[in-house]
Amino acid sequence: MTSRDQERGGGKIPPSRDTAAAAARAASSKQAQDVVVLNVSELIVITDHFVICTATSTRQIRSVVEEIERALREQLDVRPIRREGEGDAGWWLLDYIDVVVHVFGPEERAFYDLERLWRDAPRLEWEEPGAVSSAR
Repeated sequence: MTSRDQERGGGKIPPSRDTAAAAARAASSKQAQDVVVLNVSELIVITDHFVICTATSTRQIRSVVEEIERALREQLDVRPIRREGEGDAGWWLLDYIDVVVHVFGPEERAFYDLERLWRDAPRLEWEEPGAVSSAR
């Protein structure tokens, strides 16, 4: 059963690709750096996509997390089933079942290096067509 076929609370769960792309765009809108979406669906069974990004301060980490939650709630009517990280934690996690969002501080991202750990996972294009990325 894919996420398209699942229902929760009387409503359809959006496809995980849409959720991951919306989370990546929300993170980018708050100037998160190095936003990456990995399709891990062929590598693990617990989720379909990882969204990974870096925020440079505790304040920005909170801002990015709050914007992702707001955007996914308003655009797709989804809420995380779990949220981990608190205070000045350098790694926050939002679990949307089919999508897991990781918001790291720079040191934590380098230490855990999830892109290397999941290097066999294809990267998903998430930017809006015609969007200009300042990172390129």
